[in-house]
Amino acid sequence: MFFRQIPDPHLAQYAYLIGCQRTGEALLVDPERDVDRYLELAAEEGLRIVGVAETHIHADFLSGARELAERLDVTLYLSAAGGPEWQSEWAQGGRYNVRPLRDGDVFTIGGIELQTLHTPGHTPEHVCFLVVDRGAGANEPIGIFTGDFVFAGDLGRPDLLETAAGQSGAKEPAARALFRSVQRFLELPDHLQVWPAHGAGSACGKALGAVPTSTVGYERRFNAAIAAAGRGEDAFVAAILDGQPEPPLYFGRMKRLNNEGVPLLGALPRPRTLTVNALIERARGNGAVVLDARRDRRAFMRGHVQGSLHAPFDKSFPTIAGSYVEPEQVVYLVIDRDRVDHAVRDLVRIGLDRVAGYVTPAALAAYAEAGGPLRSTEVIDFDGVRRRYRQPDVAVLDVRSAVEYGAGHVEGAINVPHTRLAAQLERIPKDKDVLVYCRSGGRAAAASALLERAGRRVIYVDDDVARWTQPAAVPA
Repeated sequence: MFFRQIPDPHLAQYAYLIGCQRTGEALLVDPERDVDRYLELAAEEGLRIVGVAETHIHADFLSGARELAERLDVTLYLSAAGGPEWQSEWAQGGRYNVRPLRDGDVFTIGGIELQTLHTPGHTPEHVCFLVVDRGAGANEPIGIFTGDFVFAGDLGRPDLLETAAGQSGAKEPAARALFRSVQRFLELPDHLQVWPAHGAGSACGKALGAVPTSTVGYERRFNAAIAAAGRGEDAFVAAILDGQPEPPLYFGRMKRLNNEGVPLLGALPRPRTLTVNALIERARGNGAVVLDARRDRRAFMRGHVQGSLHAPFDKSFPTIAGSYVEPEQVVYLVIDRDRVDHAVRDLVRIGLDRVAGYVTPAALAAYAEAGGPLRSTEVIDFDGVRRRYRQPDVAVLDVRSAVEYGAGHVEGAINVPHTRLAAQLERIPKDKDVLVYCRSGGRAAAASALLERAGRRVIYVDDDVARWTQPAAVPA
């Protein structure tokens, strides 16, 4: 059996390609939307993709299942569990070759057998796939594709239908369904490999480990979320719902599109190299936006194109872009040339397809040196916050999570997590200087740029919040 985990480090997502070398047939599990890389990998290994399997309707990226179904003669293995509203609407009606799966259903790819296990909780329709390598003579599973059910060190969060998709009252019943699914997982043998859909950095859980794979036995012993299930259903529900981070704004849109039908991508966007003057002209008006992907946030604060968003090209890039940019907006980038393709892929994976052009940081620096006008943002540290935060014409914004905020914050600070800020701009005063801080400066930099674009008077706090004591101990 051929097996390959295909990571996306920025979204902390794993797709999988498994194949039968005897027949040359292969299956993709939970693919992302830019499918050319999967096709290239299969071709390199002498495999032909004949099936695409989805563990559930995803909320954090756009699935590549429909794209592959349009390009190839594949069978789509999609969950038929969880009720009629969780049946992947786009795949109904007979246009595609769909194999609906319910608990206990079995299908084969060459000599590889996959057994379906319905594991609701993260979503109602969620399924896992036990893998038996019958072609090698095995009669028991070697591993299990757990999707967003079991991660290394955590379980998939059961609150997203409520917190991201707006289904009021959904999270507690989902948590109780997840508890029952854990009991089924614990019945599996210890030796089974666990192949999850996400790793550390994903917003689909709160404590995912950085190890890309695990085993049932290891998770049974050391997974804290699973351990909570050993204390009973009510204790588990309280533990799994406590402290979940606020999901990015775009999660609801991803869930809807993955259910209704991801727009076909075809070829990837090919943004043109622009001069800085051309970028400024094209980005002016018409809802266009500049994503400045420089990692040096101080450089961004010293000089950037008016109205730019700061989305450093690291693991935060797609989260910030997805939270601050709308799909209809034309996107221009400030980014190094050798990172353009990766950035384009990051953006189309979350449905931002209109990537039209870019300039390099070197070109922007040369423009500034030649006297080209750029916008700058005032930067202070927490000593500056102490001097100013009680002034009547100053507001303070904490863009950390609610859990972080509750553990200690600047007295009187407004709390809006940075991934939710675009939907709550009305909470931020227009007639005051807004001091923006987070834990160490990264999230605050992105939030400061968004607020500046929205017309607020921003002062960016680039400092470690550990330097701030509890409010009672802060000197007047």
